[in-house]
Amino acid sequence: MVKTTLKIDGMMCGMCEAHVNDAIRKAVPEAKKVTSSHTKGESSFVTETEPMADKLKEEIDKTGYTVLSVNTEEYKKKFFGFC
Repeated sequence: MVKTTLKIDGMMCGMCEAHVNDAIRKAVPEAKKVTSSHTKGESSFVTETEPMADKLKEEIDKTGYTVLSVNTEEYKKKFFGFC
């Protein structure tokens, strides 16, 4: 699995976060755990394969926000063991 983190300019409130999350889900329908933070200026989500950065940027740009960077890294699910 892959975690993608986007640095986004222009988010000012919770409604902005919702608009960006919707744009991410539209660009990457298989995205899971989609979250955004206007205070941090970033959004992140998890997918099975690396998403197309151009498609993400295009969808988010349509909403009036600007993608500053796209970073992907391997995602490891956290397990809480009882040993």
